[in-house]
Amino acid sequence: MFFLLGSASILLALIIRFYRLAGQWTESGQIIFQNILMVFFLQFLIVILALFYGTSIVSEEVEGKTLPYLSSRPLSRASIIIGKYLSSLAVTSIMLVSTLLISYFILNLDRDFQLQDIWTIVRYALVLLLGLAAYLSFFTFLSTWLARPILLGLAFGFGWENIIQYFPGTTQKLSIVHYLKSLLPQYSSASGRLSFLFIRLEPTADWLAVLILVLITAVFLALAALLFTFKEYLIQD
Repeated sequence: MFFLLGSASILLALIIRFYRLAGQWTESGQIIFQNILMVFFLQFLIVILALFYGTSIVSEEVEGKTLPYLSSRPLSRASIIIGKYLSSLAVTSIMLVSTLLISYFILNLDRDFQLQDIWTIVRYALVLLLGLAAYLSFFTFLSTWLARPILLGLAFGFGWENIIQYFPGTTQKLSIVHYLKSLLPQYSSASGRLSFLFIRLEPTADWLAVLILVLITAVFLALAALLFTFKEYLIQD
C-alpha cells in the first residue's frame, strides 16, 4: 500500500516530464522537484509513513494478542521496542529513498545534469531521513503510551505540524518540520505557487537543526523504551 502511495510522486514526475518535453512546462526540473519535495515528501509522505508504522509498533501486538509471547522472549522490553523501531525505520527508509531518487532523476536527468547535482539529492534524502527518524520516534512513543494513538498522531502530524510552522518568531520552532525546512538547500529561492511554504520561515542554523532532530529522536525513543518496560498492557479477550 505505502509503496503505491510513494509511487504517486513517480507518476507525477513522469507526467510533468512529458509536458516539459512537449514544451508546455517551462520551470526547471530542480524547481519542480523542490515543490514536490515540500508538498508531497516533507508535508505528507514521511509523516504518513512514520504515523502508521510508529503507532502500530505496540498496538498491533496488543490487538493481535501476541504481546505476552513477545514479552516472554529472553530480551529486555527496551531492546524489543528499539528493535521494532529500527526495523520500521529500515522499511520506511527504503520506500522513501527509492521513490525520492526515481522522482528526482525523472525530472532532472538530461543533458544539463551535472555530477554536483548528485549532492542536492543526497542532501534532500538525508534531511527526509532525519525527519522520518524523528517522526517515527515520536509516534512510537505515542504507541507505547496510548491505547489509540492514531488520532493524536493525525492531529499532530497533519494539524499541529502544518499550522505552527507559519507562526512568526520562536513559536514555529516547536515543530519538527521547522528544522527540516531549515536544512533544505536554497530554501529562500522557493518560487511560484508554493513560495508561501517558506514565507514565515526563520531558519535555525544547520548544525543546531541536526542536533535538535537527533535529540528529538533519541529522547522520544528512550521514553518509549522506558514506558514499554514498566507499563502493563491490557489484553482483551
